[in-house]
Amino acid sequence: MKNLSSLAVILFLIYSADVIGQSASKVNSSNAPYVTSRRPLRLNPYIELPLGSIKPRGWLKEMLLTQKNGSTANLDNLYPLVMGKRNGWLGGDGDQWERGPYWIKGLLPLAYILDDKELIAKTKPWIEWVLASQDAEGHFGPSKDYGPEQGVQRDNARDWWPKMVMLKVLQQYYSATADRRVITFMTNYFKYQLRTLPGKPLGHWTFWATYRGGDNLMIVYWLYNITGDKFLLELADLLYKQTYDFTNMVLKSNLIPAQEEMHCVNLAQGIKTPIIYYQHHPDSVYTAAFERGLSDIRKFMGQPQGMFGGDEAIRNSDPVNGSELCSAVELMLTLENAIGITGNVEYADHLERIAFNAMPTQISDDFNTRQYFQQANQVMVTRHARNFSVDHQGTDVCFGLLTGYPCCTSNMHMGWPMFTQNLWYATPDRGLASLVFSPSEVKVKVGDNVEAHVIEETNYPFLETIKYTFNFDKQGSVHFPFHLRIPTWCKQASITINGRPYLQAGNNPIVKIDREWKSGDILELTLPMQVTQSRWHQNSTAIERGPLVYALKIGEDWKKIENDKDPVQYGDYYFEVRPTTPWNYGLIEVPKEKFTEMFKVFKKDSVSLYPWNIKNAPIEIKAKAKRMPQWQLYNESAGPLPYSIQWDQTLNTKEEEVTLIPYGCTTLRISEFPRVRN
Repeated sequence: MKNLSSLAVILFLIYSADVIGQSASKVNSSNAPYVTSRRPLRLNPYIELPLGSIKPRGWLKEMLLTQKNGSTANLDNLYPLVMGKRNGWLGGDGDQWERGPYWIKGLLPLAYILDDKELIAKTKPWIEWVLASQDAEGHFGPSKDYGPEQGVQRDNARDWWPKMVMLKVLQQYYSATADRRVITFMTNYFKYQLRTLPGKPLGHWTFWATYRGGDNLMIVYWLYNITGDKFLLELADLLYKQTYDFTNMVLKSNLIPAQEEMHCVNLAQGIKTPIIYYQHHPDSVYTAAFERGLSDIRKFMGQPQGMFGGDEAIRNSDPVNGSELCSAVELMLTLENAIGITGNVEYADHLERIAFNAMPTQISDDFNTRQYFQQANQVMVTRHARNFSVDHQGTDVCFGLLTGYPCCTSNMHMGWPMFTQNLWYATPDRGLASLVFSPSEVKVKVGDNVEAHVIEETNYPFLETIKYTFNFDKQGSVHFPFHLRIPTWCKQASITINGRPYLQAGNNPIVKIDREWKSGDILELTLPMQVTQSRWHQNSTAIERGPLVYALKIGEDWKKIENDKDPVQYGDYYFEVRPTTPWNYGLIEVPKEKFTEMFKVFKKDSVSLYPWNIKNAPIEIKAKAKRMPQWQLYNESAGPLPYSIQWDQTLNTKEEEVTLIPYGCTTLRISEFPRVRN
């Protein structure tokens, strides 16, 4: 509670005493506008808003509309073998496992954020079948195994893992609709789990649930905050004990890569387990494990776009090691949870790094194809075996609906909707927090239950200014605190209110503006972005500006390939992309005092509604570089990265000017550059 005001702590204690006295069977009915923590759970500094409270604007809305027009809204037609009427989560004899729930976990928040009746209707058969599937014991979902069928997962119907995905779907559904059936349903299921897990633990059917038990734990605590049922805390402790021990894995091992059995998605997803458990057991060992885990990921496996080597085993930081799309959306969700639980806004920095760099590049502009793996240095997108820990017949970096493995086809849809859902938070002091930045608007109860409507206008992450306009559903002024994050990369943020200077924020992580607000008030936050560099694999350098990483602009030649070899596994077609311009450049080493002078930033007059491709890239950076002839292709990837720094005596090529664009706008790229000296 150290970041809360004394008044907030007092209000929390009064509130907690009130809710503990309520009947455990009743929904939390405190006079607080949003459901917060019940004792003995720790008071979280930020509170997730109901689904649909936050709406996207500008380029972010365009991303969600692209999903609506692309595969998110149409996966049942594009992938009927798995997402059609035979799916086990619709009562059929088809796919029984994770892919159906994965899809709905993205489709449902998209539908309610956009208030799209057609999309909402598309989710309803899944919700209704699941709610009706619960038996007298409390079990739900598919329960019968079927024989093998190519391209379909028809066994392990009772596995704990896919049910964890569906629990998140139902939690989101309740957040949007307040359908009380969900509370009864989850209560019955969690009683079933408490009875059954001692004899059939999380790893009874498959090992996936053992690594991903934190997802189950997260929903148990959510339900406890609503009902107060004490058995849920007993279940939570049991789940934590049966889940892989990420806490000790991190704190007692110097190298996460030493855990050779670790799957990349299990790491991205499971690393949140200590921070989820921390809500009930607020021991600093759990926050330390989470922080150390992220630090080790960055140190030993990290790549500039915010991700890590994992293809599918976790790998080192070599920029040609793949990074799985499922890992990206799951690590985003992990960070979104961590922001609300800890209030540590460095996790918001990391979240933005993934969302604005890794996410846009790995999914096609029409949201109909994606890469299974992306590479931080990616110079050929072709069907070819690479140095990955797995090989799906060479399709892993090709853009396709099913290339690589179809888990990402189903799971990618939650990325932008859940990102949108976590842009804004309510606060225990009855305020509002803007912690992750994108064009959006929010309706939220503040102060004495007054509805505020706040519009955020910005072309962030490309430009530096964010404008907030406040309006309220009552006349006169409204007193409440407004919390603003200042990113760690920004050294001199400034704030104006109604055109008048309010604060030079320096590098404080949170600015709390506690004042009387009136309809029409305008706050402007300016976050100056400087070109900087960071160090990566083989002492290479990455160029950054604000939350964006910049990569070499490489000409792209796209070619559609009809797949008559293995369409059931990898789709009827896929796309290959080959370079039309050189890629093997090293950046010329620049003294610190001349860094800004040598890297020139050029901004387009306007930011396109869809900025995430090579044509529409809103920002360019010009830099000095030299070709490195010894750096050649290896297995159709950029060969071993030359160690920096190379001396001119061994590099007799002329100096050239190269263009860097945002990583998220590239398909082919070099983002980790060798450094060379003149």
